[in-house]
Amino acid sequence: MARFDSCALILLVTLLFIVSASSAKESAHDCQRVCDGGPARRCVYDFHVEYYFTMSKACFDCPHKGEDCDRHHCIPADGIERGVIAINRQLPGPSIQVCEGDRIIVNVKNHLPGESCTIHWHGIHQVGSPYMDGVPLVTQCPISPASSFRYNFIAENPGTHFYHSHSGFQRSDGVFGSLVVRQNKERDPHSSLYDYDLPEHVMMISDWLGELGVAKFVAHHHDDGDNKPSSMIINGRGRIPKPRNELTSNETMPLSVFNVEQGRRYRFRVISNGFLNCPIQLSVDDHMLTVIASDGGAIQPIEVDSLVIHAGERYDFIVNAGQEISSYWIRLHGLMDCGPKRVFQAAILRYHGALETEPDAILTYENTNRLGKVLNPVNIAPGDDEHITVAELKAMSPSKTNDWSREPDRKFVLSYDFNPINSWHFHDPEHYPIFGAEKNHRLYTPQINHISLRMPPSPPLSQHGDLPFGTLCNESTVVNCQQEFCDCTYTLQIPLGSLVELILIDKGVTFDATHPFHIHGSAFHVVAMERVASNVTVDQIKLMDQKGHIRRNLVDAPVKDTVAVPDGGYTIVRFMATNPGYWLFHCHLSFHIEVGMGLIFKVGEHHDFPQVPENFPKCGSWLPPVDEDEFESIVIHNLPYNVTDKNEKFGDGTTLRPPTSSDLDESFSFSSGESELTTEVPFTLSDEDNFVIPQHLTNGTLSHSESPMIHATSGANPFGISFISFALLPFGYIYTVFVRR
Repeated sequence: MARFDSCALILLVTLLFIVSASSAKESAHDCQRVCDGGPARRCVYDFHVEYYFTMSKACFDCPHKGEDCDRHHCIPADGIERGVIAINRQLPGPSIQVCEGDRIIVNVKNHLPGESCTIHWHGIHQVGSPYMDGVPLVTQCPISPASSFRYNFIAENPGTHFYHSHSGFQRSDGVFGSLVVRQNKERDPHSSLYDYDLPEHVMMISDWLGELGVAKFVAHHHDDGDNKPSSMIINGRGRIPKPRNELTSNETMPLSVFNVEQGRRYRFRVISNGFLNCPIQLSVDDHMLTVIASDGGAIQPIEVDSLVIHAGERYDFIVNAGQEISSYWIRLHGLMDCGPKRVFQAAILRYHGALETEPDAILTYENTNRLGKVLNPVNIAPGDDEHITVAELKAMSPSKTNDWSREPDRKFVLSYDFNPINSWHFHDPEHYPIFGAEKNHRLYTPQINHISLRMPPSPPLSQHGDLPFGTLCNESTVVNCQQEFCDCTYTLQIPLGSLVELILIDKGVTFDATHPFHIHGSAFHVVAMERVASNVTVDQIKLMDQKGHIRRNLVDAPVKDTVAVPDGGYTIVRFMATNPGYWLFHCHLSFHIEVGMGLIFKVGEHHDFPQVPENFPKCGSWLPPVDEDEFESIVIHNLPYNVTDKNEKFGDGTTLRPPTSSDLDESFSFSSGESELTTEVPFTLSDEDNFVIPQHLTNGTLSHSESPMIHATSGANPFGISFISFALLPFGYIYTVFVRR
């Protein structure tokens, strides 16, 4: 009898999967199924990325005819007409829902005229497949217009994840979608707590703009435009933030509806594609949320009235449909930068048998803020009876290994703030320096350890040998960065197999903000978190640690891949560096990572990396030698160190190439004829590294190799022509005389 009941339940869940899929615009993929322990499948998807438009002609008479809003290729969003970038003309993009161990193959075709793209699989660790991580100029070349790229990887870590573009502001414009990796019921530690885990119960939430993200970005960074979102959407739908009784008929857009049956328990999966500083509080009227997982990591269940989700985070929670048959508001309340425009949003939890009407209550910005116990509060740590931080969550079961609880092999203190620095991207030190501009035109640059991440010209994962000398950097290779702007490919070397501890410190001097940090290629244990004061110094946190005032949970700390750091405080995480490759670590707010708030972990050496896929695309700068006549007529200003081809040969057959660290044990010396360049290197790096050296900096500024003249006043010497330029002139002359002839 028990076996019959089990079979009947599986059949019922399967039928619900089919019914929920048939109600969607697109038919369900074959891989969207009950994960019953059957063989792994090969799941192929075709993504067409293109410019598109909300409320387009495909929407006909939406919202006046609700069924028109469900038409093929109709993207209602919040009813504001605007350009978007969409996958398959859907918002969000197609949901990928597979079983643990399935192979995911996604063919991405770029139809964007003049704009490249990539897709990152947020939460998938890409063990053995680092080339599929989707970070342009780190793990792959950008997918150029009219080109295609095939992502091919195993869904090895279960949980609620998502995918999104990692190019520019495409994520804010619509290039995102859910990616759910389900487990066999026997492997799911929470399977006894819920009856259904349906595809339709995935909530993809995002802040939203009334314009393309790049327009918002340039207005804020080059003028006095704000950086505040104007709306939110849930699964691609929403309304502008006004009470319902103040909306016009054109503004009364259909909302997302989630159907349940009375007496059943449902697993919901909520994903934040947030791109601006707008944490979102989520609650369901008359229902508690039993949170069971975050970022794919199972936690000991905790019941709360609401939860706050930051950009890049995911939470799984259970709703017990034990109330009267009716419709209930799902309330979303915008925090931080959503406050000035009072941004809120709603969806509907509808019981089977209820009237297809909206709940009676009129929602406002104020009443979407639910009182009671909240998980993951903003800038509150440690927690109390009403505020539970993620550091106070407990992993469902202790880690299989206690390696992560021992003394770390590598410890990095990563502090950051918005720095009053003359970034050449947004301020010209001579014509409009940061403190020479009006207050509302000053652009404070978010930096980690006073360094801005500048992407290399080629991905180091697949084209390390093509990188110009001095591309990579770290704190030991830059100088004077607290006074002058430093941007370079900020890279930290980690030996394979190391236990790494990161002490993330938000100094909190300039603004009251919160930054969610995301790690690629791994997940971490969140072992400590505290807001110390409105602002702190690195020395304060170090002293607290030395005195034993920072308590780390080294027993059952939760496992996540995205975590917020309290303003004026710290968050400490640990991870095992067992996945070789180049992995991005960055703030997940789009306006911050796009100006360099991140760094790269190089885990292991190149001989540890999986082999570069056959015919993998290549890219990079092209700076060929000039003709003799042209060379003699050129006046060179701020010539970057390595503009010659790395295989260029001199008349005696010797080759000029970028030195590796094997050349740099103590110093690098090259001589040809009477020319000699000697540079002392005050640190030792492992073989195959390609780091910048201090003597190639002037006033702490790393010149942008393709825009040398922009540093005429900030990164150059007073004469406008660097020593390196003079040092290289004999090389160019020898090449012209002896090689070209």
